[in-house]
Amino acid sequence: MTQALRGHLAMLCFSALVAGSFSLGSLAANQLAPAALNALRFAIAAGVVGTVALFTVGLPRSMWQAPWRYLALGGIFASYFILMFEGLKTAPPVSAAAVFTLTPIMSGLAGYIMLRQIMTRHMAVALLIGGIGALWVIFRADIQALLGFEVGRGEMIYLLGCAAHAVYTPMVRLLNRGEAAIQFTFGVTVACCLVASLWGWQDIVTTDWTALPQIVWVTILYVAIFASAATFVLLQFATLRLPSAKVMAYTYLVPSWVLVWEVALGHGVPQALVMGGVALTIVALLMLLKDEEAATAKAA
Repeated sequence: MTQALRGHLAMLCFSALVAGSFSLGSLAANQLAPAALNALRFAIAAGVVGTVALFTVGLPRSMWQAPWRYLALGGIFASYFILMFEGLKTAPPVSAAAVFTLTPIMSGLAGYIMLRQIMTRHMAVALLIGGIGALWVIFRADIQALLGFEVGRGEMIYLLGCAAHAVYTPMVRLLNRGEAAIQFTFGVTVACCLVASLWGWQDIVTTDWTALPQIVWVTILYVAIFASAATFVLLQFATLRLPSAKVMAYTYLVPSWVLVWEVALGHGVPQALVMGGVALTIVALLMLLKDEEAATAKAA
């Protein structure tokens, strides 16, 4: 398996794990302040990633050269999550998910500006098809719902968060100095925890942690271990092997994975028309894989 294909596999796992945080997060969203939840999730994630790194590749002193890199990346990524929850205070989940589909395009632009990564016509068509498929799933094949989409304050706040997410992807490749993915992830996660804690300190000290319902702790543990620690490593791994636009194209699969999670949690099966959007996102990813194979053959 080539390094590029390993990057694609990593992002496939990434999209499935991220989708789980949407389904579980909706069950706990009104039980705990977003800033407090994110500070705790990053603290747990840092502990998990740090322990695994220590007993595998190690945490040498050399990885802490230019620690400002971790602070910059941690600040950007923590901003994404904080702005996402701030936006969701007023933006409906469907509207926020629609805004999220703009991330691959913004990431492609950021990749060109920072790394001069060129988006081919083939890649652009694949991203367009994937975006249409994701929107079809998000709006449940309801044209009226799509036409009724309104951009409000919450959507604009979340758009800033998505811009931060888009910039983060090429910055990983720009700032990495040869550190292993898990080492680099540990540094970024510690920085995320620091930023989120400073942002939400008031919420942290005023929360009655002993009174939280069980679903909140299940959600915290899931987003900390699977939707933070694991996805951080997967994202760093893929970013060092794929162009930024291709990495973020996997966000198009998130709405489809959410459907799988919703069915698994017993929330009903979507109507057949929605599956057409799922099919389009799969077609888009197959096009990106074909583009990758063509680029490899040309290089050879």
